[in-house]
Amino acid sequence: MNTGLKATAFAAALAAAFGAAYGVGHAVEPISDPSPAAHAGHGSGQGGAKHTGEEGTEPKGGHAGHTGDSAEEHPPGGLQTTEDGYTLDLHTPRVEAGDKTVLRFTVRDQDGRPVTAYRANHGKDLHLILAGRDLAGYRHLHPNRDADGTWSLPVTLDKAGDYRLFADFTPDAKGAKDLTLGADLAAAGHYTPTALPKSKATTTVDGYTVTRHGQLTPGKTSELTFTVTKKGRPVTDLQPYLEAYGHLVALRSGDLAYLHVHPNGAPGDGHTRPGPDISFSATAPSTGNYRLYLDFRADGKVHTAAFTLPATGTPAAADHAKGGSSDEHAKGDDSGDHAH
Repeated sequence: MNTGLKATAFAAALAAAFGAAYGVGHAVEPISDPSPAAHAGHGSGQGGAKHTGEEGTEPKGGHAGHTGDSAEEHPPGGLQTTEDGYTLDLHTPRVEAGDKTVLRFTVRDQDGRPVTAYRANHGKDLHLILAGRDLAGYRHLHPNRDADGTWSLPVTLDKAGDYRLFADFTPDAKGAKDLTLGADLAAAGHYTPTALPKSKATTTVDGYTVTRHGQLTPGKTSELTFTVTKKGRPVTDLQPYLEAYGHLVALRSGDLAYLHVHPNGAPGDGHTRPGPDISFSATAPSTGNYRLYLDFRADGKVHTAAFTLPATGTPAAADHAKGGSSDEHAKGDDSGDHAH
């Protein structure tokens, strides 16, 4: 998440202040429907995604290009392949489901030349997110870059279907801003879309229970706090991962508008505690359902808890609303997080 999973245009939209930055790795990772037992690292399809990479120390701040006043001024990130003269050139737009494949892509500048210089954010030059169009099979990945500017990462897409790839980065060029560019990736094979899990305030991943507090209101900044417990006890020894205690990626259902955000505070800042709470300030750009993926590190592993959260109503209505929660209207189990 740049190291932060940098919020670009979705910035203006989905996070007036969702946070800082995130990172990306080097291993072969199957992109499939992870089960609770499959979360060795970063896991989530509907609740966990696998990570490769190393944790950092202290966050260096938020994504400059991901904040803004309104979705109208700054369109959500990840919806465009080209922005500000930079283009995401995906060399492998089609793969066979179940086959090990090396994904390759290049970021090109306005003259068509490969970009080879980046500004690191949260320890990484570029962060890569993969998610199915049905919001299943979410993965936060970290590719390698060759000297010629080509990024690559071996993966196995176990589940057939349409995926969206998001590259989150900042070119090291005068006047360059944080960008999130998107491209479509198809995995051939029989495809059955996964239904979007209903909204629920609590989910469990790898033995950890994560509870969400707060709601999303279109066009209005609100705080989301996630509380991590294990066997009923608060987890107070979260470990820094990519220079933060938590990272948050949000995808809007329907078009997969994207934002990678980070928590309020940073390890070592003198007041941010290593759990059990991780808080974010967020602004949803529009009404609709959002899928939120929270990455946190505990016991030496990165875990991902996923939530469906609707943004409904208007700021004015929210200001006068008393009590109630969108979760109260969503019946059903969010345990599908592990079968994304």
